[in-house]
Amino acid sequence: MSQAVEKINLEQKFGSFQEHWRPKTIAGLNGQEVKVVKVQGVFPWHTHAVEEEMFLVWRGVFRVEFRDRVVELHPGEMVVVPCGVEHRTAADEEAEVIIFEPAATRNTGDVIDEVYTAPLDAHI
Repeated sequence: MSQAVEKINLEQKFGSFQEHWRPKTIAGLNGQEVKVVKVQGVFPWHTHAVEEEMFLVWRGVFRVEFRDRVVELHPGEMVVVPCGVEHRTAADEEAEVIIFEPAATRNTGDVIDEVYTAPLDAHI
């Protein structure tokens, strides 16, 4: 039996929350989750031992910082962070980002931070 297929409106999803650094799952496929997040400021340095992450900018300017370089992304641009690579993310002004990563990936990777570590079950 097939499941109902429904379209996802990104504008509506991003408009349904205000907080920063709290990814919300909007879909899942093949063991991956598609998440939306609003960001502003600088996120803690961290790594993901076994998960890769893909960041796609929907609005604003978003940076993925590595110890040896910075990748600045604008709307329509994306980057994949390989597993095991230390990084942090940042945005001087609010940006909206779509994340693709394996289900149940902790947003702070190997770091647990009472401000930045988001719940794993936030779906919208």
